[in-house]
Amino acid sequence: MKVAGFFAGVGGIELGFKQAGFDIVWSNEIDKNAAITFKENYTHTLIVDDISNIKSCDVPDVDIIVGGFPCQAFSVAGYRKGFEDERGEIFFQLARIINDKQPRVIFIENVKNLLSHDNGNTFKVIKETLESYGYHLLSKVLNSADYGNIPQNRERIYIIGFKNKRDYDNFEMIEPINLDKTILDMIDFTKKVDEKYYYTKDKCIFYDELEKSIVKKDTLYQWRRRYVRENKSNLCPTLTANMGTGGHNVPLVLTDFGIRKLTPRECFRFQGYPEDFKLPAKMAKSHLYKQAGNSVVVPVIKRLALNILSALNKTDEQNI
Repeated sequence: MKVAGFFAGVGGIELGFKQAGFDIVWSNEIDKNAAITFKENYTHTLIVDDISNIKSCDVPDVDIIVGGFPCQAFSVAGYRKGFEDERGEIFFQLARIINDKQPRVIFIENVKNLLSHDNGNTFKVIKETLESYGYHLLSKVLNSADYGNIPQNRERIYIIGFKNKRDYDNFEMIEPINLDKTILDMIDFTKKVDEKYYYTKDKCIFYDELEKSIVKKDTLYQWRRRYVRENKSNLCPTLTANMGTGGHNVPLVLTDFGIRKLTPRECFRFQGYPEDFKLPAKMAKSHLYKQAGNSVVVPVIKRLALNILSALNKTDEQNI
């Protein structure tokens, strides 16, 4: 089964499908820094360009088109502008290619707020557009802590569309699984990392507040502009694209060597990336934080991809 990916980022959705046994043959990404990381880990064709410049004839015939179109237009961080925001228009670029290529399956990931944006009208437009192309859709909001065995609180909506009604009928949505991984599996609190990740009195004007509030070594914290918030669920808070840039969403930990923010590698771990996933050594850490925050939880993608593959195989067997 061949897959083409759009809004690929560093290739998280592609990785989940690859781990499930699919053949990734083509991808598209506009961000040049994300493309560098992508190329460190994949050898198939990557077109680095705006999707609006991609012609359908440029995309190979595939069984599945996947993509997580930019979520800023539908998230609180994007001020909920939706289709009024030019980034919201990007969905229709993806829809154009889906309509022209007519793949057997479509797979879309986005922020949970996509469901409620504009009183549900945004999601209604997306759903009706894809259904008008002949796709049978199902969608569900899944949290990585419940469905990916990853200790991060990350709720995302997954939209899966099948051209063939029998494929749709044969698909079974994944069920919750036990979370047995903890933040201790993601972070080594006894290991010294580079000095640049630590907060100190001479480098941080609100260090006194951090020192007063960050007292436990088994959880994560966030600096919320004026106060520290402890994550009492012992999960990593939702990783965001503005991590590492001084933003208020930087996850913090108290280690044996002091208070510090997560490293890029740790952020990728909290997205379920394997240790052998390569992060470019010379790339600015701010780009790597952005790439991790913009990405997906790979184990959730893999589980969904495995169930998609099972449904397609079942249909093919029924047709013999």
